[in-house]
Amino acid sequence: MLDTDELLAAAGRLCAVAERPAPLSLRQLAGGKNNRVFAVATAGGPALILKSYHADPRDPRDRLFAEWSFLAYVWDRGVRAVPEPLAQERESHTALYTLVPGEKLDAGDITSDHIAQAARFICAANGAPREPDRLQPGSEACFSLADHVATVDRRVARLATLDPDAPHRERAETLVRTGLAPAWAKVRETIRAASDTATLPTAAQCISPSDFGFHNALVDGSGRVSFIDFEYAGRDDPAKLVCDFFCCPEIPVPLRHRGAFIDSLAEGLGLDAAFRLRCDLLLDAYRIKWACIILNDFLPMDAARRDFANPGARDARCAAQLDKAVAKLAEIGLR
Repeated sequence: MLDTDELLAAAGRLCAVAERPAPLSLRQLAGGKNNRVFAVATAGGPALILKSYHADPRDPRDRLFAEWSFLAYVWDRGVRAVPEPLAQERESHTALYTLVPGEKLDAGDITSDHIAQAARFICAANGAPREPDRLQPGSEACFSLADHVATVDRRVARLATLDPDAPHRERAETLVRTGLAPAWAKVRETIRAASDTATLPTAAQCISPSDFGFHNALVDGSGRVSFIDFEYAGRDDPAKLVCDFFCCPEIPVPLRHRGAFIDSLAEGLGLDAAFRLRCDLLLDAYRIKWACIILNDFLPMDAARRDFANPGARDARCAAQLDKAVAKLAEIGLR
């Protein structure tokens, strides 16, 4: 992990490449779960953002490559509701971006206009020339129902062996054994009964931010929504995007907006009835997947990544994540 002097030096090299004023200081921003994010004060210019990406040989995901590729793709299409990618340095796992103004939304403040802006962003990101093959598949991308099932299977299987040193491990093991695993067995059979073995054609795929929701959004004083954090982005099933959007627990999106969001994507991306059917069929599967994600703090590698972004406080994190996982599983069956 780079220390403060090394990060400031990396910021200096990146600012030089981007032809921006030299950095004066760094201030770490709160909220990063996998990476460290810093506001960069510059000599006579606007503040910028430096991201230091977590890298681990046990985790093959290249978060810097995914985020940079997505931002370059959508920026080329005139999308401006995102940070501008300025410079990257593969060796130090760092990149420089413009700073997007705004504040996080509270769940109770989400309006139909915010939902409409989110849908327009996805449609604009997939605007002409629409070339989904230009991006690699996103993290855990799914191109068939079997892919969706396999993704959740892997998530559930990982929870079979928890970190023995994790706080509240016994309670987590009980929840997995008596709640999460049986729920997945039932939902899994419902999906398998659909007997749809088709592979999603390229025309029905989309460029997806992945991990898409208002937890990765900022709203400025005029109500304009901007979107951030695309380290899992890539080509994917738009139905997965919809399910993630309504299942992510950090800033939950009320289900009453689901129909309008699906309608907007179907119209904007030219998607057929099969897309709507997948959105309905997969919703509970993604509730279970998100319950698994919530419990990642009980896995050694994921706990190490959290500590990279925000050292300490694992006991409190684990206790809070258990409560969130219970709440997410309680949503199963809601429409």
